[in-house]
Amino acid sequence: METAALTPRSRFSLLSLLPMLLMVTTLTVAAFELGERLMDYVRSEFGDEAHGRLETWQNLHNMAENAPVDRQLRLVNSFFNRARFVSDMVHWGEEDYWATPVELLTTNGGDCEDFSIAKYLTLKSMGVPDEQLRIVYVKALELNQAHMVLAWYPEPDADPLILDNLINDIKRASQRTDLEPVYSFNGDGLWLNRSGDNSQRIGNAEGLSHWKNLNSRLIDSLR
Repeated sequence: METAALTPRSRFSLLSLLPMLLMVTTLTVAAFELGERLMDYVRSEFGDEAHGRLETWQNLHNMAENAPVDRQLRLVNSFFNRARFVSDMVHWGEEDYWATPVELLTTNGGDCEDFSIAKYLTLKSMGVPDEQLRIVYVKALELNQAHMVLAWYPEPDADPLILDNLINDIKRASQRTDLEPVYSFNGDGLWLNRSGDNSQRIGNAEGLSHWKNLNSRLIDSLR
């Protein structure tokens, strides 16, 4: 029987000691590989279903690595949207915790930040250039709450495609009138979004404490 998905973050303390995941961080681009010790640990602690989700993720990457970008976007968006939406306080016991993709898939739950980060890192590991991807902090107008999505820009000034855990359809930003962008970031920079679809670079994403913490945990997993 699979361990309950709502698992305290302390359950993941051992993951930093494993060859957890080789993938993209803000500092490096590496091959995508799930370590055997990680897979064994996940199976023993979280069950076959959690192990299967990680295997499916690995297979998805291998299958789509050389696919056209539009197919990569659809596959990655659909795959991660299968996970359950759970608030950070309920899932991790913290008000705002940014999970790694392994944490999201192993516990089969996360919030909008976790979905967006997992999609970003997976697409980047498939070879989608960092400059084409931005994680975007928005206000979801119909829900009247903060939200996060992933945007793909085929060209720097293009109307980006939005990958969102709220809907499976990938639409252009101009079609998502229910979202009001506030700021966006990737491994290269941080932008303030303003009216008229303009954005102004205001620094590096390392200034975001949660993003810096997430990358530190990913880097630690490579040691």
